Amino acid sequence: MQKSDAILERLLDLHPKIIDLSLDRMHDILQRLGNPEKNLPPVIHVAGTNGKGSTIAYLRSILEAANLSVHVYTSPHLVRFNERIRLGGKLINEDYLSELLEHCEQVNDGDPITYFEITTAAAFKAFADNPADVLILEVGLGGRLDATNVVDEPLASVITPVSFDHEQFLGSEIRHIAMEKANIAKKDAPLIIGKQLPDAGEQILKTANDKRANIISNWGYEIKEDGFSYEDEKGILNLSNPNLNGPHQISNAALAIATLRSQETLIIPEECYNQGISNANWPARMQNISKSRFGEILPEGSELWLDGGHNPAAGDVIASSFGDKRLILICGMMENKDTAGYLKPLAPLTDQLYGIHVDGEASHPATEIVKFAWSHNIKAETADNVLDAIQKIDADAPVTVVICGSLYLAGQVLRDNDLIPE
Repeated sequence: MQKSDAILERLLDLHPKIIDLSLDRMHDILQRLGNPEKNLPPVIHVAGTNGKGSTIAYLRSILEAANLSVHVYTSPHLVRFNERIRLGGKLINEDYLSELLEHCEQVNDGDPITYFEITTAAAFKAFADNPADVLILEVGLGGRLDATNVVDEPLASVITPVSFDHEQFLGSEIRHIAMEKANIAKKDAPLIIGKQLPDAGEQILKTANDKRANIISNWGYEIKEDGFSYEDEKGILNLSNPNLNGPHQISNAALAIATLRSQETLIIPEECYNQGISNANWPARMQNISKSRFGEILPEGSELWLDGGHNPAAGDVIASSFGDKRLILICGMMENKDTAGYLKPLAPLTDQLYGIHVDGEASHPATEIVKFAWSHNIKAETADNVLDAIQKIDADAPVTVVICGSLYLAGQVLRDNDLIPE
C-alpha cells in the first residue's frame, strides 16, 4: 500500500455518506485553502451521463497537439487514484499527491466532508499551484451541487448526452437529471451541448437560458466513408475517424471540436484537430485488449474487448459498435444499476453470458446477473471471476468476447493484465 492509499482510507471516514450533494462543505474547505478555485487556469467544465471521458480525451489530445499545457481532472479512477489528477500532461506523482492529501486533511481538521469533496479540493490546490494553459474539469455526479461546480467563469461548459444513471441522487425523470447537469452553465460562458433525448435537450436549453449562458448551436458534422466532416461558422474540417472505438465516437469528437472552436483564448491550428482525435486514448471504453494475458487464452484470431459503461445507453453503444457480430459477454454490475435495461439491446447479439460478482464491491451476485440475462433469453451461467469465465469458453473458432458492465470491474481487469493507465 502506498502512503496516499492510507490517507485516502482515512478520508473516507470523515463523512457517514459516500455521496451527500452540497456545496457548503466545498466552499468552506476551499476558503481554508486560500480559494484555489479562483486561481485556476482557464477551465473547460464537462458534465453529462455518457461520453464525458471520451470527450475529455479528445479535448486533451487536441490541446496537447497544439503544444498547450493541459491539466485534467476525472473520476473515478480505474486502478490508481492518481489517474484522477493530470498535471501538464502527466499523472500526479505519489509524493506530491500524499503531500496534498495530508495538507487538506490537516486544514479540514476532522470536520465532516465527503471523500470526493476533499479530494477535489486537493486537486484544485494542485491545479492552482502549477501553471498551465487550460484545465479540463469533469463533473463527478450531476452538476448543480457537484463539488466541481465552484468555478464562476469557465472558458466553456459542455453537456454530453444525458441518460438515466444515479437516479437515487438525481431523480428518475430525465428532465430533472438534465436540469441538474445543465446547472454548470454560467452567464455569458459558451455552452456546447451534445446530442440529447428530446426531453433532456429541452430542459438543458431552458436551464441554460435561465442562466443566460451563451449557447453554441451553429455546428454540425457529417459521417463520410473514410472519416467525417465538421462544420461551423469558422469553416469546414475534413477529419479522419477517431482513434477510440465505436460509431458514437464521431459525435464525441465533434463535441470536443465544437467546444474548442467556441472560444478565442486558446490558439489551436487546424491540423491539430485531426492529429488530436487520431491520437486520443481513454482506457476501459471499448478498449481492445486482445493481446493481453487474458486475450491470449482465447482461440487464435479472437477479440477481447473491455468496456466500463454501466447504464442502458452504454448497452446501446456496445450493440451498435459490433454490428451483427455474435458476442460472448462477461458481465458484472453494481447493485444500483439497471442491469436488465443494460442487457436489453445486447440480447439479439449475445450467444453466451457469464455473470460474475465484482470482487470487493457492492455488485449484484453472479446469480442475479444470470437471472437478468435469462429474462432477455440470453443463455447464461455464473463464473467465479473474469479469468474463470474466459477459461469456460469452449470454442475452436475465433470468438468476440466483451468484458462489461462496471468501471470497477474494468479496473480490476486492467490491473490483472498489467495495463495500468498512464
